[in-house]
Amino acid sequence: MVTCPWCGTSYASFQSNCQKCGGPIPPPVTMPLNAPPRVFPPPSAPRPFADNYAWKLVFSDGWAIASLIFLLIGGIFTLTGSGLTLGIITAFVGMPFLLLGLGFLAAGGIIFRQRFQKARTILNVLREGEAVPGQITSVGMNRSVRVNGQHPWIIRYSFQVAGNSYEGQVTTLSRPHPSLKAGRDAYVLYLPDRPENNALYPHP
Repeated sequence: MVTCPWCGTSYASFQSNCQKCGGPIPPPVTMPLNAPPRVFPPPSAPRPFADNYAWKLVFSDGWAIASLIFLLIGGIFTLTGSGLTLGIITAFVGMPFLLLGLGFLAAGGIIFRQRFQKARTILNVLREGEAVPGQITSVGMNRSVRVNGQHPWIIRYSFQVAGNSYEGQVTTLSRPHPSLKAGRDAYVLYLPDRPENNALYPHP
């Protein structure tokens, strides 16, 4: 049994790259106890990330999940308000419900669109971005937010391109890989024309 060190997918036999995340899988070797996890460079672009990986990113994004809740509340208020507004007697009560519902729908739609576009940008970075060594600056749990009963993890990192320093962060609901600890080396993917669009590799 061989397990991808990046996403945890297991395979019955050895293969050089993970079919799920595209990360390289090192050959099975005997490692000394307490040895730090090795950091492997990303494979060359284009990397095999499926289109639906963007949805995985969306559903691990606290703001995207909040926008879905806004859309749900907005739909309920809009339907309720519409029904009450159509009635002559209840129109006065229904109008505030209708307006509030439309407001929730608008806010939820705008936020969700922004977060989905961000997820698509990250997907493009993971597929086509250039790799550069970086460093994990901090790993911590955001206890002020709870998604599906879980507190999201925030992993911050830094890297340099052409002498300029950049920072980035990724939020995940999964416990970070043992190699993702503050002070550890890591690889970062970035778009050469816009290094502010970057992503940690492998993406948690």
